[in-house]
Amino acid sequence: MLILFVILIVLACVILGFFVLVQNPKGGGLSGSIAGFNNQFMGVKQTNDVLEKGTWVFAIIVALLCICSTLFVPKAGRGPADELDTKQRSSQTAPAPVNPAPATTPKKP
Repeated sequence: MLILFVILIVLACVILGFFVLVQNPKGGGLSGSIAGFNNQFMGVKQTNDVLEKGTWVFAIIVALLCICSTLFVPKAGRGPADELDTKQRSSQTAPAPVNPAPATTPKKP
């Protein structure tokens, strides 16, 4: 399950990087440089708004995936094998029989 989260995080980061790199901080990014369309790109007005919303959405997705992935990271020293080993020890461990020490009489000098 952890591998799935890592793949989703990497994919979301690549898409987020695309959104960030396509934008131009002065407003002349993708929306102002394609074939003379100033405010319209493929039928969508204000492409900068779409790119900004996409940036926010994918930033939130990356953050949520990172937080949720911590639930699937095994704790240090507490893996599934340790839990199984502890259960086996607790079910197989019986109290050791107590043998009283042999009575000894003090030696007289």
